[in-house]
Amino acid sequence: MRTRVARGEPAGLPAEVTSFVGRRHELAEVKRLLGTSHVVTVIGVGGVGKTRLALRAAEEVRRSFPGGVRLVELAALEDPDLLAQAVAAALSVNEHSTRPPLDALAERLRGRQTLIVLDTCEHVLAECAVLVDTLVRALPELRVLATSRQALGIDGERIVELAPLPMSTPDGDPAVPPAESDAVRLFAERAASVVPGFEVTEENEEAVAEICRRLDGLPLAIEMAAVRLRALSVGQVLDRLDDRFRLLTGGSRAALPRQRTLRALFEWSYELCSEQERLLWQRVSVFAGGLDLEAAEQVCAGDGIAREDVLELVAGLVDKSVLLRRESDGVVRYCLLDTVRQFGRELLAASGDEATLHRRHRDYYRKITSRAWAELFSAAQQSWVERLQRDHANLRKALDWSLREPGEAETGLAMTAELLYHWSGYHLSEGAGWFDRSLAVATEPGEVRAHALWAGAWIALLRGDCATTLARLEEAAAIAERLGLRVTLGYIAFLSGMAAVSGGDLESGMGRYEEAATAHRAVGNPIGLALALNRLALANAFLARPVARDLAEECVALCDLYGEGWHRAYALLALAIDAWHRDDVRAACEFDNESLRYNTAVGDQLGMGMNLEAHAWFAAGEQKYERAARLLGVVRTFWQAVGARLAEFRYMSRWHDECETATREALGERAFQAEVARGAALTREEALAYALLERTPAARGPAPFEGRIAPLTRRETEIAHLVAEGLSNKDIAGRLVISQRTAEGHIEHILDKLGFKSRAQVAAWVQERLSERGDAPAADGATSGPVSEGRRPAARTT
Repeated sequence: MRTRVARGEPAGLPAEVTSFVGRRHELAEVKRLLGTSHVVTVIGVGGVGKTRLALRAAEEVRRSFPGGVRLVELAALEDPDLLAQAVAAALSVNEHSTRPPLDALAERLRGRQTLIVLDTCEHVLAECAVLVDTLVRALPELRVLATSRQALGIDGERIVELAPLPMSTPDGDPAVPPAESDAVRLFAERAASVVPGFEVTEENEEAVAEICRRLDGLPLAIEMAAVRLRALSVGQVLDRLDDRFRLLTGGSRAALPRQRTLRALFEWSYELCSEQERLLWQRVSVFAGGLDLEAAEQVCAGDGIAREDVLELVAGLVDKSVLLRRESDGVVRYCLLDTVRQFGRELLAASGDEATLHRRHRDYYRKITSRAWAELFSAAQQSWVERLQRDHANLRKALDWSLREPGEAETGLAMTAELLYHWSGYHLSEGAGWFDRSLAVATEPGEVRAHALWAGAWIALLRGDCATTLARLEEAAAIAERLGLRVTLGYIAFLSGMAAVSGGDLESGMGRYEEAATAHRAVGNPIGLALALNRLALANAFLARPVARDLAEECVALCDLYGEGWHRAYALLALAIDAWHRDDVRAACEFDNESLRYNTAVGDQLGMGMNLEAHAWFAAGEQKYERAARLLGVVRTFWQAVGARLAEFRYMSRWHDECETATREALGERAFQAEVARGAALTREEALAYALLERTPAARGPAPFEGRIAPLTRRETEIAHLVAEGLSNKDIAGRLVISQRTAEGHIEHILDKLGFKSRAQVAAWVQERLSERGDAPAADGATSGPVSEGRRPAARTT
């Protein structure tokens, strides 16, 4: 927070009266751009801290502008025609002649290296654009730093988009406590100013972090929430955030009216929008987690918005920082900060159109789940997997509405069933909850329920809930037999086989798989047939039966016919194991690598873990014991994430045990544990590259520091040591397999915490700590098999 100073102050900037938290990267970027560009505009949603950043940047570059640094505050300017006069007055240009104010301004600034901070331009945007463009074209030594919710849109303008304060460290390290984030630091500092002695503790840390998350990391909202601690506890503030626009009214009395309450802040943004943009803001608030253009056109068009106008209206809201544009892998999506969405939802509710928009939203995602299920066994499979992941929050919202709205429960049940692969591959526990809930409220014993029952049985089985699995299969069978649902009966046979195998009865399970394959062949259901074939192929490969190859090749051919990849990847794993049994290790590795690449592409943790396991077995079989041990360390992490889903393949535990025993005996306990620890320390990207032999990470000894050196986190301690070694940011990023910006963010946090201004100071500090502490001993590694419960003979039996 800043306060105005005397009129004669040379810098022309208000004095800073509260601390400036975070923003080191953005601050450096603004300063860099001011050195090369005539116009720099900081844009972002209301309350994100644009003005504060601009003023800090202007203060830090003040010495580079001998002609002065002047702030022009435009928020209170209501008449755009008076813009030039307002700027002239701020620059103390007292012109009493009939000359146009713009001419007088240019004359006053000519020949001077001046920086003008033009604050809050959005409501007089067109006039600001004309004025700034005219001045910088006439005055080559002039620089303009503007803040706005929308870019000026003139030639040569450079944009710095200001995001909310982060709620995690730059690489999102979950081991770093929330108190390390800039958002929580801001809350803590502002809270301490109203409640002396306030600190973030173990008791309140989670609640403080949740407040900052719920407020999207918006600095102004966080500061308003902190002020409420005058009367409320942290927990009470958190409990009242559902009504945040009433709660957060504690802004500074010296602030502009629009900055005194959160509602006023967003009402200001709302007034800047056209009538149709306001209507779209209300309607897009029905989405959760973001949307794409197609969704906006399908859900928001009509009743005042033509479909062909949606693109321009979306672009307008992006320009005004209401919608945030995010692009990933060539896909553009738009998201709203939760506080922006909440404001829109309140307006939507007041409009009377809320129920209509919720139904439109649900209907759109109902079509999405139907198409995803219909195209699951096709070349579009991977794109659907990715799309459902992107729209997970919207799918959740559509399901919740369906199960709450009278008469819509069966639609919700159908959607839940059609998302089977989405749940099983990525959201197992959540999927189990949706099946429990939807099956409880949609009880009509028809085809939809039969489908949901066998799909829900699958989810229960993956979670190790055998009782629920069997009960659902029994009910599904009764419905299917009564209605003659042959496809459903095929899936019931398949899942009965899975249940038997998970329970340790491999032969019985294989018999049910064969029954399922016969049933799906008879009705021409390729996805059910592929499932039965790849499970049969894997089981027969385990038993070293030659039929495994025929089954796997049939499955691969079927999948290739449809362009499908996921079920094909499991058949390739069976081919890999079969080739290994035939001592064709080269073919085994090629099959396994192809399978691993696809499982990696779709993020199948179970499949990836099995692929990596197989690579460890193959390495041990070739007496490459260091590689085998390191891969055993890698798979330990995968199995911890997969959990109960391994039950279906528990019969493969023998190979894990044999591999581990042979490797341990060949290397000796100490070397074995060291290699396992190195494998466990690899990042996922490193581990996959190592398994695929795309590159081999250097064997890593113990880290220079075990643990952390206060006040740094573990990751910051590691990076500080690399700084002391003389590595550049780029080199550090490469060494740790993180982005260069992430490395820079960590170093900025280190400088902040230690109160240093240079890397040299960090290096010297590390050397001092190192000399005081010495090298810490390496931690002992440990390993455990993914599915083993005991030890078995080391030799591979074929």
